[in-house]
Amino acid sequence: MTPPRPPKKSETLEVRLPHAAKTAFMDRCHASGLTASEVVRTLIEREVAGPRGRRSRTGWQALAAAIAGVALGAIAVPSIAQALPGSRADFDRMDADRDGVVTFAEFQDR
Repeated sequence: MTPPRPPKKSETLEVRLPHAAKTAFMDRCHASGLTASEVVRTLIEREVAGPRGRRSRTGWQALAAAIAGVALGAIAVPSIAQALPGSRADFDRMDADRDGVVTFAEFQDR
């Protein structure tokens, strides 16, 4: 017996955010081996499923806080990276295959 197919993903959601926030989010997704769609779908599915345990925020407040956090993080990361001496050299040492992405394995081997 063949298992039932999951429902088609036919709906879209447009979210407006600063370019730096989008870039940081996409980089984070890529580093995690996930697509942006997978991450957003998972977040939405968790929020729709309802609270688990006691939460101090509603689902929509948590979603807004997550988006704001990504935006603020994208703005802060370049400043922090510039403030760290040798941060580019450290990254280059970890990025063994020189593809511009540090995998978890490369991070462990540092």
